Amino acid sequence: MNPRLEQFAEILDEATSRRRAVPRLTGTAELDVPAAYEVQRALIERRLARGESLIGVKMGFTSRAKMVQMGIDDVIWGRLTDAMLIESKVDTAGLIHPRIEPEIAFLLDRPVRTPADAVAAVGGIAVGYEVLDSRYEGFSFALEDVIADNASAAGFGLGPWHAPRDVRNVGLLLEIDGRPVASGSSAAILGDPVRSLVAAARLAAAAGIELRPGWVVLAGAATAAVPLPAGAHVRVRAAGLGQVEVTT
Repeated sequence: MNPRLEQFAEILDEATSRRRAVPRLTGTAELDVPAAYEVQRALIERRLARGESLIGVKMGFTSRAKMVQMGIDDVIWGRLTDAMLIESKVDTAGLIHPRIEPEIAFLLDRPVRTPADAVAAVGGIAVGYEVLDSRYEGFSFALEDVIADNASAAGFGLGPWHAPRDVRNVGLLLEIDGRPVASGSSAAILGDPVRSLVAAARLAAAAGIELRPGWVVLAGAATAAVPLPAGAHVRVRAAGLGQVEVTT
């Protein structure tokens, strides 16, 4: 790998471990999308070298409005490790810019080698949430920055798994301390979260990665991310899929 890209991965890795924001990479260097994904790969390889394991992927910029805002015409993706899975509590003190958003999650029960394999590979669907944490100063970044930063992934949680079903228009509600703070429909995820799943398979295949049985695919957010305060109780409800809760 280009030593400069490896250096970017080190900068982002240390920003995460030290909980200290850094200037966006594109502020001082030219970085295109393929190079940004190389940085992301090197960043995750650092985590794997420390004993973490890949357990899935996450999708980003899955709303048309966000694509327009960022000036792009395709989704982005990041990687999930077992250390990112949150059981019941998240330490916001360990994060820089903590935010949370409601998600639809897919559980794979067979390998996905091509986009054509994706839908048949779904073994379960659940409501979930993703905790985001940009490592950049002022929560300011370009597309390439956020890709390099593993699409701002920090953690995620999942509700109970359900048999595969139609999730084209599932209502989702995000509550903090019993107060509704965001609501939306899964239709905001590319019109149907399944399209995000297929996109995940396409992008993973292009990167030479096989989505594996037992892996999770976070399809993307149904609402904008909201700040995640300390000392809070968060609940995400999804029509027909139950709920998932987390405390901070």
